[in-house]
Amino acid sequence: MAQARPSIQELIARRRRAGFIGRSGERAAFRENLDLAPEDERHRFLFHVHGHAGVGKTFLVRELEQIARERGALTAYVDESAGSVPDALAVISHQLARQGHRLKKLDEALATHRERRHEAEAAALALEPETAPRPSAGALAVARAGLVGLGMVPGVGPFTGALDADRLAQGADRLRAGLSARLRNQEDVHLVLSPERVLTPVLLGELAALAPCVPWIVLLFDTYERTGRFLDGWLHEIMTTDRHGALPADVVLVTAGQLPLASARWGGFADFVADVPLGPFTEAEARGLLADKGVRAEPVVAEVLRLTGGLPVLVSTLAEARPADPRDVGDPSGTAVERFLKWEQDPVRRATALACALPRTLDADVVRAVVECPEEEFDGLYAWLRGMPFISERGDRMRYHDLVRAPMLRLQRRQSPRGWAQRHRQLARTFTRWLAETEAALEPGEFWKEEDWRELRLAESYHCLCADPRTALPGVLGDLVTACDHGDDVLWRWVRLPAEAGEDTGSRNLESWGSALAEAFTADGVAGVAGVLLDRAGGEEPWRATARAVRADALARGGDQQGALEEYDRALALDPALVRALRGKVLARSSLGDYRAALVDLRRVVELEPDNPYNMFLRGEHLRILGRYEEALADLDHGIRIDPGQSFAWASRGAARLARGELEEALADLDRALDLNPDYAWALARRARLWRARRDRTRQLADLDRALALQPDWAWGRCERGDALRVAGRDEEALVDYDRALALDPDYTSAYASRGASRANLGRLREALADFDRALLLDPVYVWALRRRAAVHRALGADDRAEADEAHADRLSAPQPWPSDEHPSSVD
Repeated sequence: MAQARPSIQELIARRRRAGFIGRSGERAAFRENLDLAPEDERHRFLFHVHGHAGVGKTFLVRELEQIARERGALTAYVDESAGSVPDALAVISHQLARQGHRLKKLDEALATHRERRHEAEAAALALEPETAPRPSAGALAVARAGLVGLGMVPGVGPFTGALDADRLAQGADRLRAGLSARLRNQEDVHLVLSPERVLTPVLLGELAALAPCVPWIVLLFDTYERTGRFLDGWLHEIMTTDRHGALPADVVLVTAGQLPLASARWGGFADFVADVPLGPFTEAEARGLLADKGVRAEPVVAEVLRLTGGLPVLVSTLAEARPADPRDVGDPSGTAVERFLKWEQDPVRRATALACALPRTLDADVVRAVVECPEEEFDGLYAWLRGMPFISERGDRMRYHDLVRAPMLRLQRRQSPRGWAQRHRQLARTFTRWLAETEAALEPGEFWKEEDWRELRLAESYHCLCADPRTALPGVLGDLVTACDHGDDVLWRWVRLPAEAGEDTGSRNLESWGSALAEAFTADGVAGVAGVLLDRAGGEEPWRATARAVRADALARGGDQQGALEEYDRALALDPALVRALRGKVLARSSLGDYRAALVDLRRVVELEPDNPYNMFLRGEHLRILGRYEEALADLDHGIRIDPGQSFAWASRGAARLARGELEEALADLDRALDLNPDYAWALARRARLWRARRDRTRQLADLDRALALQPDWAWGRCERGDALRVAGRDEEALVDYDRALALDPDYTSAYASRGASRANLGRLREALADFDRALLLDPVYVWALRRRAAVHRALGADDRAEADEAHADRLSAPQPWPSDEHPSSVD
C-alpha cells in the first residue's frame, strides 16, 4: 500500500519550522543521507555537529531528529542529563519504548545493573567504605610480593569483597574477585564495575532485532563537550570494532558539541563521518528567522543583524519580542537579557526571567522558590518561561542558554551586589531544607551514595559559593575530599563547582581553584585532585589528614607502594587515629611482602575498631600467611561470629585449617565459602589443594578448571593447574599453563621451576636446565629447584654439577618458608 501523503497543513508546519531553524544545507545533507543505502559509499554513519555556544547546535539536532522521524525512523535523543553509558542506554530504551518498541532485554539488564550496584554499595557500606583500604596495583607485582595470600588480587585472595566498588572503579580488574564475594556471578561483577561490557551487547542485539522493522534507527547525542568524556570511546568502539557484537548498518548516529571529533581517535574514519561545522546564521537565514517572527522592518532587521552577529540564540531571543523600532532592539552582547526586559513590559515576567537565572538548573519547585507570584498565576508564568527560546529542557529539568544566563547574572551582580548575595543565601537555605528532608529517610552513611542528595548538595554549595565565596570555600573543599571516594563521575561534578561559581561571581580565587583542580583531575585523577588540595591548603583544614590518605590510596592503586606508605605516615602524623590511613598502610606493607610490620599496624586498627569484623578477617589472614594458624583461627572465628555472611572469611579459615591438616574442617569452610559465592575462584583453588591432599585428582582439576574459567589471567592459578596436570602425567598440557603463567608474570620463580620439571619429564633436558637456572637466579635458596636441577645435571652426565646442587640443597637442609601460593607442588 502506498504511504499516505501529508496534508497541506502538515507541510506548511514543516516549512515554517524549517524556516525557524534555518540550516537548510545541513538539513538537506542529512535528508539525502537517509536516501542512500548503507552500502552506498556516499552514505555516512555518523554526523558530528560542532560549533561555539549559541550557534544553534541543539536546535539543529532536534530538527535532524524530526527529519528522521518523518522518514519513519526510530529516534532517541541523549544529552548531558546522562552521566554515564548506562544512563545513556536507559534514555535510549525509554525513548524507543515511547515510540512503541520496548527494549525488554536491555531494560532487564539495566534493572539488574541498578540492583547489583545497590547491593555492592550496601555491602561496602556495611564494612565502612569510607575507611576501607586500597589494594595494590598490578597483580603480578603483588603476587611476587606475596600479597596473593592476603587476597587483594582478583581470584587469588579472600578479602577483596570488603572493598568499596565506587572507590575502586578505576581499578576494576583488581576488584572483580572482591565483588564476587558479594554478588552472584562474574556477569554481576562486570555489571557493577564495567557495565558497558555487559550492557552493550544487549543493546546491539536489541537494535539488530529492531532494524528489520523500521527504515532507520537514529541515535542523537547532544552536548558532546560534556557527554563525550564517557561516550566518545564507547561510540567509537561499537562503530569500528565487533568487540560487543555488530551494530546494524541502518543505524545513524548524530553527535553535537563545541569541538570537532578528536582526530587521534576518529581521523582514520573520515570516509564514514559527516563533519558538520556550524557558524553564525547567514544573513539570509537570520532574515528568514526574523521574518518568521514578524520582524520585517528593514531598520529593525539591520540592527538585529549588527548586534547579534547572526548567533541564532540571540537572533531568536530578540525576535521573540517582535520589536518594531530599532530603539527597541538592545545590544545582546553582554546585556542581552537587560535589553530583553526593556521590551518585556510585564513586571512579573521581567522579575521571573532574572530570578530564574540564578539557579543552574530549574524545575517547578525551584521556580516556585525564586519567583514571587500568586499560586493561581504560577502555571501560566511557568509555561511562559518554558517557552522562551533561551530555555532548553534536559530530562526533567530546564536550564538557560549560557549566552543568556551569563549576562543576566552579571547584570544582577553589578546592579546590586548585596541583593545578589542575599538571593543566593535564600536559595542556599532552600536547598539546605530540601537536603534535610532527603536525609530524614537515609542513614548518614548513605547520603553520598544517593544521586538526589548529591544534586541537592551541589546546588546548596553553588549558592553558598555565590553568596560568600570566602566563607563557603572551605566546606566545599571538604566535600571534594569526600567526593574522591565516589568515582570519577561524582568527583568531576565537584571539581567543576568552584570554576562554575567563580565564573558566575567573578571571583578570581574560585576560578583559580577550579582551573587547578580541573587540570589536576585531567592529568592525574584522584591523586592529582588530592595533590592540589594539599598544596593549596592553608594548614588548618580538618580534611587534610583524609586528603593525605586519599592521595596515598591513589598512589597505591598506581603501584607506588613506597610513595603510598609515606603519604599514609603524613596522614597519621595529622590524625593518629585515622583508621583509613592505618588500614591502607597495612595493605601497602603487605603488597611489599612486609607482613610482620603490617601486623603491627593491624593491632592498632583493631584497637580503634574492635567491632569491625573486617579488621578481624584482615588480621586473621595476615596471621595465616605468617604461619601462626592458631592465632589466625581465633581472629577468623571471632569475625565470623560477628558477620557469618562473608565468603572470604570462610575461605581464609578453610585455608588455615588446610595448612594444619584439618581436612574435614577445611572442606566444610571452603564449601561454605562457595555456597555463599559459587564463583569464588580463590576458594575453588584452595579447595583444589585440599583435593590434592586427598589425592583426588579428578576433583582437584575440576575446581582448578572452574577457577580459571572465572579468572583466566591468574598466574598462580595457571601454575597450580600446571602442577596438577604434571603430577597426573599430563606434561604437555601442563606446559601450556606454565607458559601462560610466565607470560602473565615473567618473574614467577616457581612457574619456571615447575615448567623445568615438566620439560625434564618430557626429555627436553636442555630447556629444563634453562628453566631451573632462571628459577635459581631469581631465588638462589630454592631447595626444590636445586634438587630438580641436580637430577637434570645427572641425566646430562654432569655429575660434578649435580653433586654441587645436592650439597647446596643439603646445607640449606629444609625448604624455606615460602608463601604457600608461590611454591610449586612437590607431590609426584
